[in-house]
This record gives sequence, structure tokens and C-alpha cells, in this order.
Amino acid sequence: MPLLNADALHPITLSDGTIYKDTVHLKHAVTHPRMEIGDFSYFTHSGTVEETAGILAPYLFPTSREKLVIGRYAQIARGSYFISADANHPMDGFTTYPFRIFKPETFGYANLPYRDTLVGHDVWICHNATIMSGITIGHGAIVAAESVVTRDVPPYAIVGGNPARLIRMRYSDSIIKRLLRIAWWDWPLDKVEANLSILERGDIDALEAVC
Repeated sequence: MPLLNADALHPITLSDGTIYKDTVHLKHAVTHPRMEIGDFSYFTHSGTVEETAGILAPYLFPTSREKLVIGRYAQIARGSYFISADANHPMDGFTTYPFRIFKPETFGYANLPYRDTLVGHDVWICHNATIMSGITIGHGAIVAAESVVTRDVPPYAIVGGNPARLIRMRYSDSIIKRLLRIAWWDWPLDKVEANLSILERGDIDALEAVC
């Protein structure tokens, strides 16, 4: 039996057989029109399944201009969330009070800048991290607990703090290039699980050999 079930709403089963319902596969928990989510990416929270999108990105509305795009195998811990551009207030004038949001006919500020927020494959976002609007987090990156990410994160970087800064790179530049070329997250699940021991022990030569 495979370790992973792409069709499961709740992907984790505890050792006593109990399904851990605080963790959800985002692809099956979210129907938000401005979110695109890859297979096996999960998020842990204490709300209902129906509240998942609102907890993950509380200011991303169906009418928002930007998108939140999350790749495959992303791991998003409890308390983490995304601040999207619709949370911004105008700052060019003498007040930041968002007068125009209180009536449907004037809602929003079309002149405020926005970018899509992109989370790569195999990204680990740790407990209580905040990701600001328009950020790109590269494949294989780790965002430390309690971090506030205000700038793009390179692939396979570890960042932390407020604002989040580079702590270290997980691997050398040459290994990162090889990992990005291999792109194991694009493999079919049976191939991933057949080579799990190689992925877990970090043998780049063996991983390239099966690629």
C-alpha cells in the first residue's frame, strides 16, 4: 500500500489508526478561485475544512486580482498564513484609512500594486510564519517558525526572523542545480516512493541515476 494517498482529504493517520483531522490536503480542502495548489501539499489548522482557505489567506477574495499558487509536496504548519495585496492600505495621500472598501461600488484600490504569491515544490513553512504579498518561495526552501517573509526566497534556502533573512543554503550551488534539474516532485508517485530511501538519505548521485 502506498504511503501517500493523493485522494485523501486528511493525509495523516496516527499510529493507533486515528485520522488526524487538523491536517488537510489543500487541493481537496480548498475551492477558492484564486488559489492553485499541487498534489500532496498539506496545511494544519484548528478550523473546519470549509474555513481552510480563509485561515490560509484571510485577505484573498474571489474577486482579488492576484493568485496564491502552491506547488506539490508543500508542508505548511499551524498558524502560518499569507497576507495578500487586498490587505494593503493606500499610503500615497495623507491618510491610510481605507474609506473605499465600505461600499461595493468603490471596494478596492485598483492602483495599488500586486503580484501573485508563488510557493514552490517541497517547501516547508514552519509554525506561525507570515508570508507577505507577491513573494516567491523557491523549491526546497525552509521558512523558520515565527518568520515574516518580505522578500523572495531562493530555492533550497533556509530563512528566518522578522523580517526573514537568509540563515544558510541547504546545499552547495552545484547540488542545487542538479536537484532542480532532477525535479523529483514531477515524478509519478510510485517512482517517488520506490526511491524514497535515496531521497531521505540525500544521495545526489543515486538520485540522478534513477532520474
